[in-house]
Amino acid sequence: MYTFQSLTSSLFLVPPIPQKPNLNLHFPITSNPSFALKFPVQVCVGIRIIMDRLKAPARLMIVSDLDHTMVDHHDTENLSLLRFNSLWEANYRHDSLLVFSTGRSPTLYKELRKEKPMLTPDITIMSVGTEITYGNSMVPDNGWVEVLNKKWDRNVVKEEASKFSELKLQAETEQRPHKVSFYVEKDKAQAVTKALSEVYGKRGLDVKIIYSGGMDLDILPQGAGKGQALAYLLKKFKTEGSPPVNTLVCGDSGNDAELFSIPEVYGVMVSNAQEELLHWHAENAKGNTRIIHATERCAAGIIQAIGHFKLGPNLPPRDIADFSDYKLENPNPGHEVVKFFLFYEKWRRAEVENSAVYLASLKADCCPSGTFVHPSGVEQSLPECINGLRSSYGDKQGKQFRVWVDGVLATQVGSDTWLVKFDKWELSGEERHATKTTAVISSKGSDVSDGFTWIRVHQTWYKGYEGKDDTTWHF
Repeated sequence: MYTFQSLTSSLFLVPPIPQKPNLNLHFPITSNPSFALKFPVQVCVGIRIIMDRLKAPARLMIVSDLDHTMVDHHDTENLSLLRFNSLWEANYRHDSLLVFSTGRSPTLYKELRKEKPMLTPDITIMSVGTEITYGNSMVPDNGWVEVLNKKWDRNVVKEEASKFSELKLQAETEQRPHKVSFYVEKDKAQAVTKALSEVYGKRGLDVKIIYSGGMDLDILPQGAGKGQALAYLLKKFKTEGSPPVNTLVCGDSGNDAELFSIPEVYGVMVSNAQEELLHWHAENAKGNTRIIHATERCAAGIIQAIGHFKLGPNLPPRDIADFSDYKLENPNPGHEVVKFFLFYEKWRRAEVENSAVYLASLKADCCPSGTFVHPSGVEQSLPECINGLRSSYGDKQGKQFRVWVDGVLATQVGSDTWLVKFDKWELSGEERHATKTTAVISSKGSDVSDGFTWIRVHQTWYKGYEGKDDTTWHF
């Protein structure tokens, strides 16, 4: 993605990484993360909910682009993404933050979530850094809106752009309050960008023009962008006295370079990073040891970076063949949930041995009087449900069948007991089914390292994702 900056900005302060001015196709990214910090930071409802959940500074905050970074569109099985999902839910969800930073509008972002097995992020930055929302309900950050309103007039932006015949307006879904988007041919982009910048300067606007993908041209407020949005969030956390202990930014293209310009973050350019991001890195950050070019694609590259920078565990539970030989350093209810449903997937795909020993081990992890409430409302005993798995061994062998959990959050309700809430998803062929799940589990001994016992599981269908046949839904 090629990035052009407005030539009219009066706010070119010194960025954290030296920039080299030039006028060729690879315009420097003169992002100024401190720009947003000049404005008062308001703590909105969304970020307060997140901070109350963590109760302490996030151990790790991952800020990742989506297309060709977190999501590998060439990975038809989505294994890279599913590996990351298992790692995050088992080891990080309870005390860390996941942020998606995408050029997609809310409409296209929601479409991607329906297509791919993506987790629910704590924070979503959309429309090339012009919109910030929190949680699954996507509560907007009104303070960020106020920041972007400075020296921005969408009507003037559209009026002047309409005078350029080279620009073709994109679909209405891509037109946002602080983003006006066009298509333009690659060989005309630089001249049009320069002319537009001059026009907007004369009209008293301070804009940023980003050209990407060889065809997309976005016009934003100068204070917008992925880097500025992240700087704004970090300022919020710092104001509340809870800045993340570590932050890892992840990207593959030119508009992600702003993320890497934020001071004190770690950064990973995935192995499939585009030429313009690698060019930016060579010109501006080659000596920065906090930024690496991964040897793995997309989400696998993010996992690689977690290990490289020693930010925490980087062995996805999905990569573990036999959990009986694996001892987690810091056991937690989230890992127990991930482990159970990974075994369930492997059992039905016949990727583990059809052994009574495995089922006996599962039953040993269930309270003899434990209960399971099927999403249909039928209540069964947990041991009976485990017995019922015998008949489903390998019924999904050779088929597209994946299981993952999302948003695993545990609340300790007793000295040795936790209430765990999460969403459980099954992908079977082209069909997706999902339930809201609540589980009660307890530690087997005086310490969680002794393992957990399942006491009760209760599931209800997600609207729109109900199973057609209740008999095919086991857990």
